[in-house]
Amino acid sequence: MNHLLKPGPLLDDKGYVSEAGYHFNLVKEYNRKAIKTSLLTIKEWDYYYIGDEKCGLALTIADNGYMGLCGFSIMDFVNKKFINRSKMFWFPLGRTNMPTTSVTGDAYKKGSNYEFHFKNDNGNRHLIAKMDVDGKHFEANIKLNLTTPHSMVIVTPFYQKRRFYYNQKINLLLGDGIVKFGNFKYEFKHKFGVLDWGRGVWAYKNTWYWASASGEYQTHLIGFNLGYGFGNTSNASENMLFYDQEVYKLDDVKFNIPLNEKGKEEYLKPWTFTSSSGDINLVFEPVLNRQDHIELLILGSHSNQVFGKYSGVFKLKDKTIHFENIYGFAEKVKNRW
Repeated sequence: MNHLLKPGPLLDDKGYVSEAGYHFNLVKEYNRKAIKTSLLTIKEWDYYYIGDEKCGLALTIADNGYMGLCGFSIMDFVNKKFINRSKMFWFPLGRTNMPTTSVTGDAYKKGSNYEFHFKNDNGNRHLIAKMDVDGKHFEANIKLNLTTPHSMVIVTPFYQKRRFYYNQKINLLLGDGIVKFGNFKYEFKHKFGVLDWGRGVWAYKNTWYWASASGEYQTHLIGFNLGYGFGNTSNASENMLFYDQEVYKLDDVKFNIPLNEKGKEEYLKPWTFTSSSGDINLVFEPVLNRQDHIELLILGSHSNQVFGKYSGVFKLKDKTIHFENIYGFAEKVKNRW
């Protein structure tokens, strides 16, 4: 399950992934021109999240072939409220010019009543977003800096021909900034965030599970990325732990979401996270479920992104890492896209 990627092109001359596996850096070269499927099927996005125990902010720029969007989500954990807003644009087909790497290049999109600019300065990020919606003005200005040289990188092929996902998650981004929407205003001071950098050609139907957290416990930096649910992951999982300046590869994980007597998920009750080897044993205490359900003809998205705090243990070969009350999120998303 743990194949370390080698540097080189992501795709071969027939449009198939050159190899599947994982790495701690973005070693594969992504090139849109090497993709041998319809432009309608290519999906590219940059998603940022920063948060603490009181507030969370998510910003997205995406070019998904037949549609694109700029969107924001504000989570008010004190009052247990959230707001999702986005501006969609149709058939961008790559004209959003998303960067081919997370190492350099800016993501930018401007339209009627909105402008999003994700600036990249040697890996440190400056996120500037503005949008007029619902008769209110939204504005965010966030700076995020790298604290670790490592990240989670995975190449996952789907079982359908020439379909794949190339993904990087950068945990433990540390930043400051401000978000405003109407009368709401919140300032982040030395808070942690994550970048979800995704490029690929996805299958039409898929379900994914993703958990992420970044924080500090007893002077140590702790971040992790856990997930599964789509594609052929026989060569690598996306499970990694970041501890100070070190990174540790983890194997499998299971999200144990509570169920009621009818077998339906109860997202706001405590979850557990476990692994077959026993190296992962976490408890997640939810605070807020950011639900989003969209049905649009043949397209659909049903997501439950749950925010809260993690406590638990990672058992590694050379040490056991215990921590309490690291804030993050866990989600289950079903898509038809």
